[in-house]
Amino acid sequence: MSKTKPRFVPSVSDEFASNEDFASLLSKITIDIKEDTVVKGRVVGLDEEVIIIDVGLKNEGRVPISEFKGLVPSLGDLVDVYVEKRDSRNAGTVLSREKAMREESWVRLEVSHAKGEVVDGIIFGRVKGGFTVDVSGVVAFLPGSQIDVRPIKDITPLMGISQPFQILKMDRKLGNVVVSRRAILEESRSEARDEMLANIKEGVVLEGFVKNITDYGAFIDLGSVDGLLHVTDISWNRVNHPSEILSIGQKVNVVVIKFNEETKRISLGMKQLEANPWNGLESKYKVGTVMKGKVTNMADYGAFVELEEGIEGLIHASEVSWTKTSQHPKRFLTIGQEVEFKILEVDTEKHRISLSIKQCADNPWQEFAAKHPVGSVIKAEIRNITDFGIFVAIGEEIDGMIHESDISKDGNAAEILKNYNKGDIVECKILSIDVEKERVGLGIRQLNEVEGSSSGSSKGSESGGDLGATHKKGELFTCTITGTNADGVEVSLPDGAAGFIAKKDLSSEKSEQKIDRFAVGDRVDAKVLSVSKAKNLVNLSVKALEVEVRDKAIKEYGSTDSGASLGDILGEALKQKK
Repeated sequence: MSKTKPRFVPSVSDEFASNEDFASLLSKITIDIKEDTVVKGRVVGLDEEVIIIDVGLKNEGRVPISEFKGLVPSLGDLVDVYVEKRDSRNAGTVLSREKAMREESWVRLEVSHAKGEVVDGIIFGRVKGGFTVDVSGVVAFLPGSQIDVRPIKDITPLMGISQPFQILKMDRKLGNVVVSRRAILEESRSEARDEMLANIKEGVVLEGFVKNITDYGAFIDLGSVDGLLHVTDISWNRVNHPSEILSIGQKVNVVVIKFNEETKRISLGMKQLEANPWNGLESKYKVGTVMKGKVTNMADYGAFVELEEGIEGLIHASEVSWTKTSQHPKRFLTIGQEVEFKILEVDTEKHRISLSIKQCADNPWQEFAAKHPVGSVIKAEIRNITDFGIFVAIGEEIDGMIHESDISKDGNAAEILKNYNKGDIVECKILSIDVEKERVGLGIRQLNEVEGSSSGSSKGSESGGDLGATHKKGELFTCTITGTNADGVEVSLPDGAAGFIAKKDLSSEKSEQKIDRFAVGDRVDAKVLSVSKAKNLVNLSVKALEVEVRDKAIKEYGSTDSGASLGDILGEALKQKK
């Protein structure tokens, strides 16, 4: 078929037609009628099935009466028809009323599209990716994304009715027309949006629909503008994900809790429409109270326990057990299990209640410290041997550590460690106890030392002996604190030499770099940083020793928690080695 753009043949005026017969009329028409054009023809015959139309060609054309869509013309009427074939030998002139109407529609649509005018159409079918729309006889495509400003689960109510559409694009050659219902809605929505924003203020309660759900909240369609309902403002109870409570298309009531006039962003809340169950909980759940409750949820960092409907407390992983702080809570607890706990903290502003299971039982570290003061001698079984020392059992589930520097002051530490085996019973002296850090320092070589027996070495130091020759950088010593000042701690080395630990070197943790943690007579393990011959003083560091021990633990056991305390890492190293 020819691709020539159809053209219309001018109609003959009614005055002309009334004065002369149709044969004379056609004889006066000088325009050459071509195929693929729309012309006017006169109805010269009709029956129940076809209508015979004369367009001035040699043969008349026959058009099925069904193409007139119920508007059947009468004899003598002029109608627009589309010339498909002229003077066909077999079928005569082939005419089409439907194609003529479609061509007329295309012309009107092109004009509307050029002017940006709205057209009426009827959604009548579904196709892949969208819907089909009848626009004045032309079948147009309505993409699914262009049906509304928000997702619609059921569009049945929108089908079969005449409604306005915006033409997005059209190609007459390809017979392609794309329309949008959403564009019409957005235009009216834009006007309504400006009106709504002018009346938006904090505290206003609105009705809306859930438009979209994300990990951090839900977007609420307020009719002409969207607002964000953050996950923390959905409910007073803990909400892991908004989808636990909300669903797409759900109707909700929300309150405006914040409105940014510059960005036009609206923050919404649902829980603010209800009474805050956390108000007054300090008097109901007093710190130190022991209660029972059921485990409702588990996380890597702890377990949640229900105190009452809508109120939960958290048992941090470190508060589950005195001795197994590095293990996941699910190793000890299960959802639905009833547990006894102590209330540690109630923060109504942050909606947080801290609980503890382990503090309902006696602290084994305190019990050990009460029974075995520093300086006591005990016998203990070796539980584990590392390249930096020995761990021994000092209780049912707690260990003490004998650092390699406290085994013997003579010989190679690695070689000396080979003389010990798991299960051996060793006698050792308690050098230090830190209940807060859950750490006990022990020594074997100190069993043979007598306090003040290093007088020879001390005299050598006091008489100006060569400190650099006897105290080399990197050496480890167990020192006794002799005094404190604002800059650090004064210590005495085993040979009587004077030493000093600066405040910044008291610990690898800044929170522990406090002078008041130490008292005269305490013993500390430290590493030599430098020797000042001018001051006859050895500079040491606890921090350097802790970093060394931590690095060794990480290297040997694969620990990555570089922010953990030394006691935690040593404990974890022991558990992993087992």
